Amino acid sequence: MKLDKYTVGRRYGKALFELAIDSNRAEEIYQELLSLRQIYAEVPELGNLLSDVRLEPHEKRLIMDKLVAGFEVTVKNFLEVVYNYNRMSDLTFMIDEYEHRYNEHKGLLLGSVKTAVPLSEEQLRNLEKNVAKTMDYQTVELKEIVDSSIIGGAIVEANHRVIDGSIRTQLEKMRSQLNR
Repeated sequence: MKLDKYTVGRRYGKALFELAIDSNRAEEIYQELLSLRQIYAEVPELGNLLSDVRLEPHEKRLIMDKLVAGFEVTVKNFLEVVYNYNRMSDLTFMIDEYEHRYNEHKGLLLGSVKTAVPLSEEQLRNLEKNVAKTMDYQTVELKEIVDSSIIGGAIVEANHRVIDGSIRTQLEKMRSQLNR
């Protein structure tokens, strides 16, 4: 049975993160993975190309050799394992999992806040502090999204949780109660 890309990403990302922690090189490896993610962003077909059975093995090897050049040994070895198991098209999911675990380890929670109008810098920092306290994290970084359809208030999404304090949702709840 072939595993889906999310399961593969979690397994490989977790394994690499555990290795990075054991070797006390989590930060160094994280920085290299960010570089690798950038390469994949610039050449989106790279993962599929390296997983394509129609491409000759020696051609793939040439591409792999260029890809791993410049990375330190742990990341090189990781990429070789991923390549040998024909999972290069799933690499970004592995990097995402590593990043998630890295941020957790650092006590950092990444999320988003949706508001009807842009927040001031002070409002955003205060909201991040409150979310950090509520979700028991040292630091929270929220990406701001402006969406006038929520009318007012805010919707915070972080760590697979949604805190919806939008006026739109409150109005929908009132409408639902009135229609009973």
